[in-house]
Amino acid sequence: MSGGSEQSRPAPDLRNPVHVLAFGFGSGLSPRAPGTAGTVLAVLLYLPMISLAWPLYLVLLVISSLAGIWLCGKTSRDLGVHDHGGIVWDEFVGFWITMFLAPTGWLWLVYGFLLFRLLDIVKPWPIKWIDKKVTGGLGIMLDDVLAGIMAALCMQATRILLA
Repeated sequence: MSGGSEQSRPAPDLRNPVHVLAFGFGSGLSPRAPGTAGTVLAVLLYLPMISLAWPLYLVLLVISSLAGIWLCGKTSRDLGVHDHGGIVWDEFVGFWITMFLAPTGWLWLVYGFLLFRLLDIVKPWPIKWIDKKVTGGLGIMLDDVLAGIMAALCMQATRILLA
């Protein structure tokens, strides 16, 4: 779960590349809505990914998801806080999953951003259950992965309905 008061939470070591990645290159240090700030940066990082062939994009998703389990888990352990609000690598991956096989264009990009943020914040079942029950790096990543899958399915359903 991203968000919450950062005043009582430990700060990452920005000399540590693991913390830098987990905190989304600093986007997770935003004093307000770090998850949204992380997703905004994920959008910018997604732009060059649009032209990738889908098999390569899928490989990138798998690698970034598996790396995220380790990055987020390690940073969380280092800081002594489960799912620190500033850890936003999971938002990166969740948004990238949302945009997997998405139609191109700015409206779709904005729609994907809004869908992902809505599902990540509201956390409908089973996302909320997983967020509460699964711990460690897997737990940090899994709720955003599911939000991304749900958002991607909504995007595809919208595309089909509009066709």
